[in-house]
Amino acid sequence: MKKISIAAVLSFALMSCVSNAVETDWPQITREAKPWTRWWWMGNDVDSANLTYNLEALSKAGMGGVEITPVYGVKGRENHYIDYLSPRWMRMLGFTESEAVRLGMGVDMNTGTGWPFGGPEVTIEDAATKAIFQQYEVKAGTQLKENIIVKDEKQKPVARLSKLIAYSSKGEKLDITDKVSPEGKLDWTAPAGNDYKLIALFIGKTLQKVKRAAPGGEGYVMNHFDKGAVMRYFGKFDKAFAENNTAFPNSFFNDSYEVYGGDWTKDLLEQFEKKRGYKLEDYFPELLSDGDTDTSARVISDYRETISEILKENFTQPWTEWAHSHGATTKNQAHGSPANLLDIYAAVDIPECESFGISDFDLPYLRKDSVRKKNDGDPTVLKYASSAAHIAGKQYTSSETFTWLTEHFRTSFSQCKPEIDQMFTSGVNHVYFHGTTYTPQEAAWPGWKFYASVDMSPTNNIWEDAPAFFSYITRTQSFLQYGKPDSDFLLYLPIYDIWEEQRGNYATSFSIHGMRKRLPKFCDGVEEIMKYGYDLDYISDHFIKTTIVENGLLKTEGGATYKALILPATRYIPLETIEQIKKLTEQGATVVFAENYPSDVPGLSQLEERRAKFKSVIDAFPKVESFGVSYENKLGKGIVITGNNYKEILAKCKANEEVFVSELGGQLIRRSNESGHHYFMTMLKNNTVDGWVTIGVKAKSAIFFDPMTGKKGQATVRENNGKTQVYLQLNPGESIILKTFEKKNVEVEKWAYYQSADNKTELKDGWVLSFPKSEPVVSESFNLATLGSWTNLNNEVLKTNMGTGRYTVKFDFKKNGTSEYLLTLGDVRESAKVKVNGKDAGTLFAVPFETKIGSLLQDGENTIEIDVTNLPANRIADYDRRGIDWRIFQDINIVSVDYKPAFFGKMEPVLSGLLGPVVIKELKLIQP
Repeated sequence: MKKISIAAVLSFALMSCVSNAVETDWPQITREAKPWTRWWWMGNDVDSANLTYNLEALSKAGMGGVEITPVYGVKGRENHYIDYLSPRWMRMLGFTESEAVRLGMGVDMNTGTGWPFGGPEVTIEDAATKAIFQQYEVKAGTQLKENIIVKDEKQKPVARLSKLIAYSSKGEKLDITDKVSPEGKLDWTAPAGNDYKLIALFIGKTLQKVKRAAPGGEGYVMNHFDKGAVMRYFGKFDKAFAENNTAFPNSFFNDSYEVYGGDWTKDLLEQFEKKRGYKLEDYFPELLSDGDTDTSARVISDYRETISEILKENFTQPWTEWAHSHGATTKNQAHGSPANLLDIYAAVDIPECESFGISDFDLPYLRKDSVRKKNDGDPTVLKYASSAAHIAGKQYTSSETFTWLTEHFRTSFSQCKPEIDQMFTSGVNHVYFHGTTYTPQEAAWPGWKFYASVDMSPTNNIWEDAPAFFSYITRTQSFLQYGKPDSDFLLYLPIYDIWEEQRGNYATSFSIHGMRKRLPKFCDGVEEIMKYGYDLDYISDHFIKTTIVENGLLKTEGGATYKALILPATRYIPLETIEQIKKLTEQGATVVFAENYPSDVPGLSQLEERRAKFKSVIDAFPKVESFGVSYENKLGKGIVITGNNYKEILAKCKANEEVFVSELGGQLIRRSNESGHHYFMTMLKNNTVDGWVTIGVKAKSAIFFDPMTGKKGQATVRENNGKTQVYLQLNPGESIILKTFEKKNVEVEKWAYYQSADNKTELKDGWVLSFPKSEPVVSESFNLATLGSWTNLNNEVLKTNMGTGRYTVKFDFKKNGTSEYLLTLGDVRESAKVKVNGKDAGTLFAVPFETKIGSLLQDGENTIEIDVTNLPANRIADYDRRGIDWRIFQDINIVSVDYKPAFFGKMEPVLSGLLGPVVIKELKLIQP
């Protein structure tokens, strides 16, 4: 037997300990795990000293990076403006990058100013392009008397005739474009025996300029469908970076696609014929008929598919390839695109979604602002980006976070946390705030402000407690960026049904606004599947074609695996897609058809031939008497499940429901890792969990990680009827991370479980309120008979101040040595730093406002100090009432959530301070 040295044994033991420590500890914190922010450069009016000041403030609070987007400037500072990409601007970018490196931060930048991409270098030829159709009637044997010229006065200098097609009442189609003189005179006589409809296609320009452009960035929006125009646009970046020897940023960013009216490009007819196999000009009447016939609907669908492909091939992919050539990545918001969102999202490195508005969570003490806007970013919409990331194997799904959450100066961290928890459970793992405005240190309050409402900057007094919120995000994202996605199902995106349903214009897009209303059936199906305790990712036709079967699971191009493919009620599906689905099933996949089998192919070309092949493929699937009954049948090595009741048909799949969702009403996301799985779980309903919860994966042991405090501990786990159960305690508004170990019994300090001892001490009176920070200054102290908003005290300044109020109380207390004690603050406006007997007890910024203080309490006299920071709403309202001119910004300035001029002086004072009740609850340690 070969001898093993003591050193080798010790080395092996040391490596085992290190490995153990790594897998039972928090993941390593990277700059990407921290929240980043969109950083508005107003007028590019930046200087090195203030760049350092801003970056240091963001870094100190816990941000991992910035995303530079230059916008319009500040009035009166025009002499300080810097032209975009000028040598001076590039020096400022280089300085920012070097400072970021020093601070351990990253720098992204918009590939332009404002949005969409465009600027002074974009010529009218390269500008966003639109089709202009004009129709004429010509009687048999006559000539058209009027000239064929564009009627829109704005388009006359730029529009050019592309096609003039004559359509007879008998179906004849004549291209008579060459019969039109340069002046628009038509030299053509309609043949005898037929009246003709003439349709002229002019290729015009949208004339859209860059929105919210910065100095040096003003100009036309570019034509995203023209690869030549796209690459010429990027040429200005190549030149600026090369000539100034500036390092390229970490990532280039593209905002939501907001190219209004851009529905054409000069070679669209040629590309259409190449892709679809017929001439679009032969079907202009059908294109313009809003789907009123089957042929019209098919032509419009073909147009939309072609535009989708052109956008991907001529803009999204070239942009990403260009960025890669410079060592950078791309981050893109595909929503708003006239395209299949999944394919556009997946064509970049980091798909980015957006939340817009606020959700109505039913949580005790969650502040409900009177100024609310419906949430346009619910999970069914957020999942387009994360689905693309998962099926394509992208590490990150980013988010434009908190766009218009409430109103200016009125958003609290307590409102932000549940919103961001919902984004996390929807697949987001790389948060970008929207946003932070660069502000010089010497600027008067409220500083420089972008017009969108949520302000994550040091000039907002809620910044006092921002580090606690940012740490929460960082801890959570450290887990959500680790491992691989582990959703149960793939859900086919029935894009051809969706295209067929969208009416009103042949051109359509998928803006985040109203997406739920436009796609109600699909979104309702997504919610129904998820409410039964299953998670899913959407998949497009393109990605189905590259999916394989491995060990009975579906494996996508990006390496993610799924237990089944679900087709929601789908009518139109391409022949190639259904052939691939049949092949995957025969190879061992499980496929679910909800409500019906697809019944037709989309598009017009070779329709009858494709229909015949389609029928032969569909006929190979198991015959079912009715979709009103759930069936499970074999096809080759695989399984075909049919029915119209999702609860029944999903129960037949080899997936374990997560009862935390289906029975308890929570939200979660699950990921796999080298030793098992990990969950992020959050309770966004008024429901308390205290008991055994069955989880959807097998585990021998598990560890809880608390992202609010950084604490961890071994969870109590048991097996019940062949399933793993974890004892879970979670209050409304709370979240937790659970890491499971499939084959290991890990040993770390036990997670402490408590139950109420029914012994409470309410701290009703004896409170003293002072103001260590306040604007205006408040030097007076207040003895409080009862807790409540400081705006109700007999002091006019307190109705208009912003700041931090310190609530101090002294009380006698007798501890039970075996008990823990929970301090609950009740209603807090808006966040609180707690000290017990001079020692830190935590920063509470979200519901439930509570913290354990047993180790800090002492027998006899105790002192609790609670520093509560309010919102700046009352201060800005006072500014408006007194006529202080703080709206000093060019362009849109400051508007309300409804994009109307915002005047805050009429708003009632926002409640501020510690409203309570403040209660100390005795807890008893239990062993589940």
